[in-house]
Amino acid sequence: MSSTPRLTAERFVETRNELPENGRWCELIGGEVLQLDPPLEEHGTTVLNLSKAVAEYLHTVEEPESCGYPCFDVGLIVSRTPDTVLFPAMSWFAEGDRFADMDNSLIDRTPVLVAEIASSNVRRRNIGQRTEQYLAHGVQLVWILDPQEQVVHVIRSEGIAKRLAAHETLLGSPVLSGFDVRVGDLFAVPKWWNG
Repeated sequence: MSSTPRLTAERFVETRNELPENGRWCELIGGEVLQLDPPLEEHGTTVLNLSKAVAEYLHTVEEPESCGYPCFDVGLIVSRTPDTVLFPAMSWFAEGDRFADMDNSLIDRTPVLVAEIASSNVRRRNIGQRTEQYLAHGVQLVWILDPQEQVVHVIRSEGIAKRLAAHETLLGSPVLSGFDVRVGDLFAVPKWWNG
């Protein structure tokens, strides 16, 4: 057991920039700092493609303010005492002012959807535990995007899990009505990426 005092979520965020690489690849697990591997290039490609699919979806929604909004790489407080803060690739919130969280590095509300990228050994190793924490926190839908296998695992709060291959379509229902994207498109390297 660690002899250092456990951090609160707020103290972790306040002192995060004192950690290696300004704490960019750190999370807080049970009050203790966990250093993650820096993401691989495939991670960035996947986040880029996911954000593009989300932007296209928001342009098709008649009343975008009624469908909620995404936040990318923001700290979610998923448990307290001791505190755990996770940084999923994307969190989708059903309610609230979409611009209120733009400058926040920490959110103490529950998103309806979380997207994780299983892009490195550490990220892949504890993805099951992370998924359980999200579901226990009240998240309704978890997407695990796996660039290595080029699949998406879809886990719903009621215990339904599904594995989608590259040729299949990822649907946002029941939380993001009308959202759909071909799984393979989430992992495709953009044509302009290589010049």
